[in-house]
Amino acid sequence: MIKKLMLGFLCLFLTTAGLAQSFQVPLVNTADSLRLAQKMQTLATNVLTAYQPQTDQKAFFETKFRLQLVAGQYAEAKKSITVVRSLSTDSLAELLYKQYELFAEARIGQLQDEGSFATQFKPLLSTLFSGLTDRRALTISTAFVSRNGVASLQNDFAALLAKHKTDNLDLAEAVALCTSYNTWQVYRQIEDTAKPILKADDERRFIIDDSVLIKTKEGATISAVVVRKRGIKTPQPTALLFFIYSNTDRSVAEAKYSATRGYVGIVADTRGKRLSPDPIEPYEHEARDVNSVIDWIVEQSWSNGKVGMYGGSYSGFAQWAALKYPHPALKTIVPYVAAIPGQGLPMENNVFLNANYQWAFYVTNTKYLDNEVNNDNQRWRRMRNRWYESGAAYNRIDSIDGTPNPWLQRWLKHPDYDAYWQSMVPYGPEFSTIKIPILSITGYYDDGQISAMQYVTEHYKYNPTAEHYLIIGPYDHFGAQQGGIPVLRDYQVDPIALINTRKITFDWLDYILKGGTKPALLTDKINYEVMGSNTWGHAPSLAKMGKTSLRLYLTNQKEGENYRLSKQRAKTPKTLKQVVDLADRTTSNNDYYPDPIIRKTLNRTNGLFFISDSFDQEAAVSGMFSGELKAMINKKDIDVGVVLYEVSPQGEYFELSYFLGRASYARDASRRQLLRPGVLETIPFSKTRFVSRKLSKGSRLLVVLNIDKNPFAQINYGTGKDVSQETVKDAGMPLTIQWSTDSYIQIPVQLDQ
Repeated sequence: MIKKLMLGFLCLFLTTAGLAQSFQVPLVNTADSLRLAQKMQTLATNVLTAYQPQTDQKAFFETKFRLQLVAGQYAEAKKSITVVRSLSTDSLAELLYKQYELFAEARIGQLQDEGSFATQFKPLLSTLFSGLTDRRALTISTAFVSRNGVASLQNDFAALLAKHKTDNLDLAEAVALCTSYNTWQVYRQIEDTAKPILKADDERRFIIDDSVLIKTKEGATISAVVVRKRGIKTPQPTALLFFIYSNTDRSVAEAKYSATRGYVGIVADTRGKRLSPDPIEPYEHEARDVNSVIDWIVEQSWSNGKVGMYGGSYSGFAQWAALKYPHPALKTIVPYVAAIPGQGLPMENNVFLNANYQWAFYVTNTKYLDNEVNNDNQRWRRMRNRWYESGAAYNRIDSIDGTPNPWLQRWLKHPDYDAYWQSMVPYGPEFSTIKIPILSITGYYDDGQISAMQYVTEHYKYNPTAEHYLIIGPYDHFGAQQGGIPVLRDYQVDPIALINTRKITFDWLDYILKGGTKPALLTDKINYEVMGSNTWGHAPSLAKMGKTSLRLYLTNQKEGENYRLSKQRAKTPKTLKQVVDLADRTTSNNDYYPDPIIRKTLNRTNGLFFISDSFDQEAAVSGMFSGELKAMINKKDIDVGVVLYEVSPQGEYFELSYFLGRASYARDASRRQLLRPGVLETIPFSKTRFVSRKLSKGSRLLVVLNIDKNPFAQINYGTGKDVSQETVKDAGMPLTIQWSTDSYIQIPVQLDQ
């Protein structure tokens, strides 16, 4: 609901006839507010005459009421908003677009009484909030303050207007201009009046302290926001979020939500962030610092001694970091898309990636966040390409960017998953000491899924009776933290897959900390949405998700552009030759990233393609694929990519999962074991991405085997030296691989019974 109340993109459904109409551009300086208002009112009035009802009635009226507001048709706009609410299935539909409705009411009152807008708007807003519950008030409060400021909205409108200085507008352009103007004008008039009312309402409901400082046992300082429900006399459990993305407004909003759910809400910042005077050192202190915060919590009079943690990505990491030394007051954690430093980022299976290169600048340049640097996509794209084209060593990539990256350099000193990384989260047998119930949430297309899933698999490995639940579905890194989006990378997600991550989180906290009811989705330990079936699957463990798996061997038998996969191992192994010129910068290898998820064609300029027989009945791939590659190479190491697709009967390619990893770490991520040139070596792999997908009758599986060489990761030239120090001069002779048909891929496939 809250997303609907905030600003978003308008979906416009316009007729072909309407698109053919032309409207005059209002050539007025935005500083001339009176004349601009007159021109925009005329434009909106004209647009309304051409704007015809469409199939999607809700979208039609969402646009219509905005046009009516610009046209000065305030009573009609209110009626359109009422229609939108009637067409909404949201439980908070009656609050939908309340900011626009109150704006219209204030303008009607202003026209009748000739008073100021603020005089009319203030009592309307005050009356609204006085009658709302805490949770509903919190949900709608964000609707009355613009996300990036009124000036930003004005700039957006001015930029849109500037695009059309010499042209007439078609209907779509005219609607876009009117709706942009409407958004700017509404917030220009309501925001300054709303802010003090919202603040007073907060003070009535909550006790908010946004400047708490907590001393750790090591003498460092952690800053935190603490929010309690006003009037509560008995001690309460605490909901703790610990993160590095410092933002006071966000922290207060997060902690307020916890307070509305009957918790003391606390958001604590990583050491060095926000109000902390210490240096910012990502990952390195959470294992101790989080527990220092918990120590402080249980000493407070408002604490009942029970703490639950939740949150995504870095916050997910922080929860697991705390469990390296389990605190008796920490009763549960709910990590989403949790990171493991050194496993999913900044390297994956010991291959350093460029995807988050700028992240260290983003979180360490300031006490808050350096959004300008993080969002400079052109800079990072240029850096990646220049580095790739230059053939420079990976540890010189920051020289190509022109700004030293000390954190990258620190991390590059640890290409093994060594004691440096192992000190940050539970490692090996330490998972056996984790006895608390846990709910993990991640997505099939979460870039860091291998981290989230490693926590699950390691916990069960060392504690087979662990009360550890998993929710996983068709979500990416950010989508999993909110519950998914309807269309993910051009894939239409099954409706049943869309969940409310925040609600599930606090229902779980209620279940563990207050004796509430377990969230209904958690039918069993492993809960996964089967893409294409619009159903959820449930299993008691990863190992018991299905009774069958499909082992497919590589073959040298061609079928069109592909080699065949066989269920039978060849009696006499054959070989397939692949040659990769690691010095060549005119091409790149390993097109593995699933964006879009569904493709009409694949890049076949490199790699080996292996296809299975078609399924003669419906089936499902559910779990993580693995395999064992056998190869003879002329170098000491390679970085391998394996991609798994479903090929539909219609010939579309649906990417299911992929693997990227360094062969020399295949058996042990903490110790490099170089390959022997000219000797047949075995390269096992298992840290792939969990997926669940219904396969239709006639579908086939396609495996793409390749060597990683592109601008998005280190390039392993195979000398055996530290890969970060190798340059294109180390490429030497082209890499030659003889893949053995003893190699196989193990895929968790269940056939419909």
